[in-house]
Amino acid sequence: MIQLDTSWLQHVQKPARYTGGEYNSIIKDHSTVDVTMALGFPDVYEVAMSHLGIKILYGLVNRREDAVAERVFAPWHDMEEEMRKRNIPLFSLETRTPIKDFDVLGFTLQYEMSFTNILNMLDLAGIPMYAKDRDMDFPLLVCGGPCAFNVEPIADFFDIVSLGESEEWGDEFIDLLKAEKAKGFPGGKEAFLRKVAQIPGTYCPALYDVEYTEQGDFKSITPHFEGVPAAIQKRIVEDVEHIFFPTKPIVPFLDVVHDRAVLELFRGCTRGCRFCQAGMLYRPVRERTPERLLEIAKETIANTGYNEISLMSLSSADYSKLPELVDMLMEEFKDKQVSVSLPSLRIDSFSIDIAKKVQQVRKSGLTFAPEAGSQRMRDVINKGVSEEDLLAACTNAFKSGWNTVKLYFMMGLPTETDEDLAGIADLAYKVLDLHRDITGKRNGSVTVSVSFFVPKTHSPYQWYGQQDVEEIHRKQKYLKSLINNRNISYHYHDGYTGYMEAVFARGDRRLSSVLVEAWKLGCKFDGWTEFFSYETWLKAFENCGIDPVYYARRTRDFDEPLPWDHLDCTVSKAFLKREWEQAVAANLTPDCRRAPCKGCNVCPELNTAIVDYKEGGRVEKVTFGLT
Repeated sequence: MIQLDTSWLQHVQKPARYTGGEYNSIIKDHSTVDVTMALGFPDVYEVAMSHLGIKILYGLVNRREDAVAERVFAPWHDMEEEMRKRNIPLFSLETRTPIKDFDVLGFTLQYEMSFTNILNMLDLAGIPMYAKDRDMDFPLLVCGGPCAFNVEPIADFFDIVSLGESEEWGDEFIDLLKAEKAKGFPGGKEAFLRKVAQIPGTYCPALYDVEYTEQGDFKSITPHFEGVPAAIQKRIVEDVEHIFFPTKPIVPFLDVVHDRAVLELFRGCTRGCRFCQAGMLYRPVRERTPERLLEIAKETIANTGYNEISLMSLSSADYSKLPELVDMLMEEFKDKQVSVSLPSLRIDSFSIDIAKKVQQVRKSGLTFAPEAGSQRMRDVINKGVSEEDLLAACTNAFKSGWNTVKLYFMMGLPTETDEDLAGIADLAYKVLDLHRDITGKRNGSVTVSVSFFVPKTHSPYQWYGQQDVEEIHRKQKYLKSLINNRNISYHYHDGYTGYMEAVFARGDRRLSSVLVEAWKLGCKFDGWTEFFSYETWLKAFENCGIDPVYYARRTRDFDEPLPWDHLDCTVSKAFLKREWEQAVAANLTPDCRRAPCKGCNVCPELNTAIVDYKEGGRVEKVTFGLT
């Protein structure tokens, strides 16, 4: 434990980010446990403490008597300055133990533009960045999360990658680490990694060889040792009903991004939006029962004192028992001033009755995600909603007293035209006019938020070359010229950040040198607009002799080997290719929970089933899970 003279914390903006001691935090004596883990998140406290995955892992490890998990997040600039000035190494929040003294340092990878923060945290901890420079005297670096499905740009830094859902994997890994640690790691780090690689869902980059063609294109990744799997299939939790869920999460001292109780309704999504990586990565759909969710809610509220419950999933309104669950929650908490929120609403599954119920305690604006302005473009991306769906939902909302609507869109999508962009402005005006027609008032408000599309791996658009930043900026200005009403707010994301995100989203191992160079040049907190420096990133690529256009803007061939092919989310490339062809033809692919199977390969690969269709394709009974 570091003995800190906390008086110097008066020099940092928010000392509570670093003090620990929050309600429900867990402190254990490291001498009484066999395995110590530091759970890292490469962003500031307020972002990290909002992430459900960290809460799950924290509770999962600490429920064991033989292990401890503590937290470590990226220090803000003012804190880093004080730490470097005073030679204070990066430490955990719970016991202020130097991170380099833990057995394991695990990172959750949510966003490519946080990669330089990982390097900065390693430097602050006194831990060598490259895995090849670390023996077993240093913590094992482990990572997981959506970015792990193409970990290659940062593979040289990590020892172990957990692919997919980690609840069951975590226990298996700790059991093995505990046993090998007790024996003194016979054979050293390489021998240990070869044993870890036998745990399903585990990728150890150092055990694989990477080849490139003479022209400099990626060729292959193959195991260097016999017995190491050539392809790593993701882990899934079969029984989400009974798997561990944290009902005693840490209550932060500060206001964080999402400071509320969370109910994870289900995992997975089969809507099949072609731009959505998460919809492919997290299949199949597995729901919790309303009864289990009510139990979780009651325990969480009792253990935290929160006055809001967020119903969370990739598409929360698709939960099959949503009306029943909302009724149960409202009845349970009707006298306790606990509100219920639905952060994500699909237009076609929107029920104003449910919205009215969940906002009885606190009323806020409604948020919808049409994603594209024209029906043609929505069909291209397989959104499966119409303008009529949106206007019908807004009609019900305005009649029920709502005055504010927020609409999310993307630009830079494949086959997009200026006519599709003009449709965004048209929709905003139609929604605003609808409010005036229904209410007779001019106090309606529409917020239009437009992001820059980034093609991601394991999606039908993984082959698509991203549009030039200059073209995106032209489109942003064009759309802005079409919106001239003070009751319509227009927000858009920086194109340069989306460009760099695309580079690392579809990159290979050669990009590790660029990350190190960018960090040396001062890049960190790159996901924060005020700290992102496009010129510095371009300088880093130039210094390393690597062209970012090659990764972000190049359309790949269907038969071209991809750096992430060995990281298997179980959705087949053949299905993704068919979906690309369907996109070009602007054809819809229906949700397999509501229509017969479309052959994504997840169910046969994982031995799951979808059964009992009624006439017309409506599902009477859906069975997911390993059998």
